[in-house]
Amino acid sequence: MLTKRVTVTVHASDPLSRAGLISHLRHQPSLDVLPERTEGERAGEERGDGGRGEGERAGRGRTERERTDGERAEGERVERERVERERDSPAVAVMLADRIDESTTAELRRLLRGRDQRVVLVAGELREPDLLSVVEYGVRAIIWRHQATEQRLLSAVHSAARGEGELPPDLVSRLLNQVGRLRRATAAGATGGGTAPLFGMAPREVDVLRLLAEGLDTRQISERLAYSERTVKNILHALMTRLQLTNRAHAVAYALREGYI
Repeated sequence: MLTKRVTVTVHASDPLSRAGLISHLRHQPSLDVLPERTEGERAGEERGDGGRGEGERAGRGRTERERTDGERAEGERVERERVERERDSPAVAVMLADRIDESTTAELRRLLRGRDQRVVLVAGELREPDLLSVVEYGVRAIIWRHQATEQRLLSAVHSAARGEGELPPDLVSRLLNQVGRLRRATAAGATGGGTAPLFGMAPREVDVLRLLAEGLDTRQISERLAYSERTVKNILHALMTRLQLTNRAHAVAYALREGYI
């Protein structure tokens, strides 16, 4: 049972969808729906200028000076309250995505990077590789968009805030089936050195991909790592099957994007 109000941020690719989610959530007494920072504000926090670019800062210099002490104090008070709510309350991000593409996965990584934040995904469609990807990123609950009633959204947010998961029954079945297939593929492809993890990359997989990225072929990699060529091929095959990668170039790109090499 949660004893604190849940701090919620809402994220969607278009304003109309975002407004619809907010209308479902904002009047719930157990939720505290916060406005989402704009890209400029997030970049400004990293620069330390409060979200204003050079031109905007110069253009607003006189306006800022003309603000009264009372207005500045009120703005500081509102910001302190926002920070305190985010720090003291369970934080849940509700994200709506019609499909999982590069921009969606980038947003998921941004939401989860370095924060104890849980994500509820309202999805229009999910292919099987997408399902594993969003689970790997740390999504705690998934709701189909056509089933996203106020009550289901509220239940999913509370489950995520408690650190629990929530999936539609058809997704549970699909996820279990795919995990089973990937475990069998991993076990069949692993040769020596222990089994590879279900998600992510094992050290020897990283070693192979690092050399592949340097332009070495299978024979050269096997000589450098003291593996047989068959072992190198098995490592790459198991890795690409497990992570749904289409070819060696895709595997290298994935490893680079995720920071393995």
